[in-house]
Amino acid sequence: MTARVALIGYGLAGAVFHAPLIAAEPGLRLAAIVTSDDTRRAQAHAEHAEAELLGSADEVWAARERFDLVVVAAPNRAHVPLAQGAIAAGLPVVVDKPLAATADEARAVVAQARAAGVPLTVFQNRRWDGDLLTVQRLLLSGELGAVHRFESRFERWRPQPKPGWRELADPAEGGGVLLDLGSHLVDQALLLFGPATHVYGELDVRRAAARVEDDAFVAITHASGVRSHLWMSAVSPHLAPRMRVLGERAAYVKEGLDGQEDALRAGGSPTDPDWGAGPPGLLVAGDDTRPVETERGAYPRFYAQVATALRGEGAMPVDPMDAVRALALLDAATRSARPPAR
Repeated sequence: MTARVALIGYGLAGAVFHAPLIAAEPGLRLAAIVTSDDTRRAQAHAEHAEAELLGSADEVWAARERFDLVVVAAPNRAHVPLAQGAIAAGLPVVVDKPLAATADEARAVVAQARAAGVPLTVFQNRRWDGDLLTVQRLLLSGELGAVHRFESRFERWRPQPKPGWRELADPAEGGGVLLDLGSHLVDQALLLFGPATHVYGELDVRRAAARVEDDAFVAITHASGVRSHLWMSAVSPHLAPRMRVLGERAAYVKEGLDGQEDALRAGGSPTDPDWGAGPPGLLVAGDDTRPVETERGAYPRFYAQVATALRGEGAMPVDPMDAVRALALLDAATRSARPPAR
């Protein structure tokens, strides 16, 4: 069975991430793209001429029998209503991260999907970054020993805010680096080291023209005893290591971001033979330093698992309750960062 996909939204998320990955998965067919923007409609037709162009999600709900999956790649403010619309139509749904702006909103969407018996998952694609896959391998092999601290960063240098919803202060827009980048970082930390017992946050607005936080730090204490220190920033003129994992035997250090996003932005295809290949990291123990091979990044695995789940042969790739738990930590970090009442 080849599942017919309706992709809602053809901005950065829809055009760069979802559409190429869907098109590369043999078990899926990009049947329709929903956008009302004339420029994006022209782009969608040029890049995916086989897909029908629709102007609104209502057209998908009205023709629900023609689709097997909905992918929500619209701006954050639309994630909840579009997910709810897909669930009401009885259509399995992938929602780009974050599932919602708050944990309470996300929990309500998950409850609705469960009550309706409709599959729901969240596009946490950075679970398939090469560096994260490498950390999982090192943890499994025991090369690091017992880990006591996990440091992880998504840092950028953008001295001037870019136009768009990510820079808007209205909480309903879901802007700011905490939700945009923290959704990935917290998800990765929980995936690696398990549930949290404590969380602490710092949120700052560093650029004069910024209207929402552009620099943030989150510290998590896991029930396993590991401490995760997570940085997300748009104002870093010097980029620190992407990851540093400290264990009792050795540390893993990785510079630079996983290359899959840049490859997709440049028009690369997940079917390319060198897809996901990246430079090595380092395994360090005092003066002993050696390169360690980086696992290949594997974003295509997300939609491969979606296709398998739609055939009834396995679970969706990301449990949506994982998104709820991550958002609960981001909500707690935001409360922690607020100045005490006087």
